[in-house]
Amino acid sequence: MAHKAEKQVFADPGNDAAIMAAWERFQLGGGPSSVALRRLIEGSWQRCLAHRVDPRKRSGPTPVCGSKLEALRGQHRELLEAAAPIMACARDFLAETGTIMALSDTSPTILTMEGDHHTQDFAEEIHLLPGVAWSEGVCGTNAIGTALAVGHAVQIHSAEHYCAGIKRWTCSANVIRHPHDGEILGVIDVSGLSESYSRQSMALVVTAASRIESRLTLREMERRYQLLEVALPRWSGGADGVVLFDHRGYPVKANENGQAALAALGADLDLAAPRRIPALALDGAVQASYPTWLQPEWLEPVVRHGARLGTLLIIPLPRLGRLRAKEAEPTRLAASAAKSDRSSAMPESFARIITAHSGLQEAVRKASHLARSRVPVLLLGETGVGKEEFAQGIHQASPFGDGPFVALNCGGLSRDLLASELFGYIEGAFTGARRNGLIGKIEAANGGTLFLDEIGEMPLDLQPHLLRVLEQSEIYRLGESTPRKVNFRLVAATHRDLRQEVAAGRFRMDFYYRVAVTSIRIPALRDRKSDIGLLAQYFVERFCGLHQLQSRRLDAALIACLEGYSWPGNVRELRNVIESMLLMSDRPVLDVGDLPPELTQDMMADEARAATAFSISESEAHLIQRAITATRGNLTRAARELGIAKSTLYLKIKQYNLERDIYSARGFESRMA
Repeated sequence: MAHKAEKQVFADPGNDAAIMAAWERFQLGGGPSSVALRRLIEGSWQRCLAHRVDPRKRSGPTPVCGSKLEALRGQHRELLEAAAPIMACARDFLAETGTIMALSDTSPTILTMEGDHHTQDFAEEIHLLPGVAWSEGVCGTNAIGTALAVGHAVQIHSAEHYCAGIKRWTCSANVIRHPHDGEILGVIDVSGLSESYSRQSMALVVTAASRIESRLTLREMERRYQLLEVALPRWSGGADGVVLFDHRGYPVKANENGQAALAALGADLDLAAPRRIPALALDGAVQASYPTWLQPEWLEPVVRHGARLGTLLIIPLPRLGRLRAKEAEPTRLAASAAKSDRSSAMPESFARIITAHSGLQEAVRKASHLARSRVPVLLLGETGVGKEEFAQGIHQASPFGDGPFVALNCGGLSRDLLASELFGYIEGAFTGARRNGLIGKIEAANGGTLFLDEIGEMPLDLQPHLLRVLEQSEIYRLGESTPRKVNFRLVAATHRDLRQEVAAGRFRMDFYYRVAVTSIRIPALRDRKSDIGLLAQYFVERFCGLHQLQSRRLDAALIACLEGYSWPGNVRELRNVIESMLLMSDRPVLDVGDLPPELTQDMMADEARAATAFSISESEAHLIQRAITATRGNLTRAARELGIAKSTLYLKIKQYNLERDIYSARGFESRMA
């Protein structure tokens, strides 16, 4: 049984006479009654008969003209690039072997050919040439056409060919499949005259196809990574539904609004098991119409350096009610309009930032001004204040705006993981390293912006490596000895006081001065209470649209309560609270009773802390007054009596407005008149 199965894979030159006799009977209308004939060959002959292939044919069809061949090569540029190293090896190693290697598309037209020059002369006689389509339905049984017909590797020898003119040849071929969905992209073939028969040629085409597919996989991973990085800015700060498609029309990613919109539209598009939308393929090879639920005006190309990488589907969500497939119109949320009104003076790239606070507006103005330069920017502020929104705004307004925006949070990662994420690594760099290695975030940001959040958490021993990258504009992947040139804009962010970190020895001084060439402080939400109500109303509109809820509003007492809270989690915490309230209540007007219980407890604790702080402040001011009076205004002695530094005493005096008490104690009260 093993021997029989083997014969289904490989041709046997010893059976040539029996197979030739079976072929002659087949042409006379009799069945190919020979145990030597493989089922693969019998099936191919039957297909040739159905296609009315002329068994007397001496060659393939005439080659296409040069311009058409070049157009085909341009259409299959990626396949040719992936196969280039394999074809180069064929040029060198198949010389004087009596064999040639050919690469075809799925037409299947030969795109390129390499190998033994003497054999190529014989190949020319049968039109085994670039520009010739060797389909089974035209040229009869042959390795290229038959491999394409059956979808796997085949070997065709001598008499097994259907047409008389190519029966002196032996050939092996295998299909090349796309790494994503297995679609056949082309065929790799090794052919020679019959006397060159070798079983090893089958192994050669299987290995060659695998190498080409591996290179296509790497290219697809790089393309997917670039696509995600370029499209990333559309994922936050907006109310629209966003779905990202790759260059072949497959959905890659959707934001939460996009998933809700797809469900509401009744779109049969499951991102867990993505299905292709052929009309969104960029190669234009597939002519198809858009699905009924998709409006062409919702499509937006994703472009990097002039090259299109994919397509964004931007689904506008309505202000109220449910989204219906036939009634959906490109409307915006009311909050977007309110945001536009409030941010009318905002630079375009920072339009996502909602504020009426002069301090935050000044920070935006400064960021917009700095964006035009190439120097690093350090964003300072508490967690949740919107540092990434600023980073994206700087990126979009910068000379690097057409490049990728790559973000990495330096907190919560081990030293080794952070190093590999930053610098990437080559295959075999360490145990568990991915096959073909990994492109690091720095390299991925080439031509764009690298945003390092929580840079204050970066391990001390990694800092000089990143410093060198910034100074030399080159990186080394882990395990690599050859540098790679990079050109990117650095935007960093931290909630720590890096000056203190430097003083404590936890952050390098030279690295600090390199990343903090310019800095912008983003005020906490508690310091811009005028924005709380504005943001709350925006989130109400946003989440009503997202979760398909009826229109809601917040009463005045609730807004006042929100404005009185300290918001330690800043805008992020406010957003989560509003979403929770909307989902937990079905009333049209939300009030204080709808606040999450845990937030109510935090608010009560806030009030208690405020009262305590007030009483402590009163007591502290009273003690300082007594010390000033007892020492007759001698601040050196007063500081000694209080057990505090003189500089601290000066600050407290200013804080509690005690200057008059000093003059009074010194007997110069009249000076204050």
